[in-house]
Amino acid sequence: MSGDFTAAELMAVAIARRLRDGETIAVGSVSPIPASACLLAQARHAPSARLILLGSPEHFPFDGGLQEFYNFAVRGGLDVFFASGAQIDAHGNFNLSVIGDPARPRVRLPGGRANGVLAFVARRLLLFRTEHSRRVFVPRVDFVTAPGTTPPGVYRLGGLEAVITDLAVLEFRREPGRLEVGSLHPGVTLDRVQACTGFPLVAPAPVPVTPAPAPEELALLRGPVRERLEAFYPEFVRQQA
Repeated sequence: MSGDFTAAELMAVAIARRLRDGETIAVGSVSPIPASACLLAQARHAPSARLILLGSPEHFPFDGGLQEFYNFAVRGGLDVFFASGAQIDAHGNFNLSVIGDPARPRVRLPGGRANGVLAFVARRLLLFRTEHSRRVFVPRVDFVTAPGTTPPGVYRLGGLEAVITDLAVLEFRREPGRLEVGSLHPGVTLDRVQACTGFPLVAPAPVPVTPAPAPEELALLRGPVRERLEAFYPEFVRQQA
């Protein structure tokens, strides 16, 4: 990664630029980079965005806890939801449930049930991964927690929009229903991303470069965003300082 910024900062900026003013945006637990992106977007260009950040008392407006949040989500209240994926395949399917044979899994993963529902009721789903590797980007997921595409007649408000990683942005194209390279991060080559991906990549020629963070964006991330994030992600903030 080139430039005077970290991979986490570049990911946060790339995500923040996709968020829009007035949207209701939810971020799950153990997600400091999307949380940073939400706070950055609100500080810079989306002051009316409604943020729901699990773990943050300031940004969790549900007295009834998680159940009230889920009820709000399934009623169509979410414009954007963030999820990660232990495995992601070329067709935008992601796995947060089990690794290995589902009948005899090697590993059981947290978050599968909630993400399987929230992926269907948010108008836009954004996946993120800080590790772009063949372990994550696999030819076929072991279990489909949520699919990239949905059969006709199945209720789904929106769907997958993109996957943001430490190497690139992969855009999900509804037609033909697969991930394609949207941009490469500064200093990253297409050959490197392909070597770290377990399925053949489709990419435009030439491949766009992810715009680097602007000085104003870095100043906000390292100043007021970091100060607010420290209340619920102190270890992440210490690592970034």
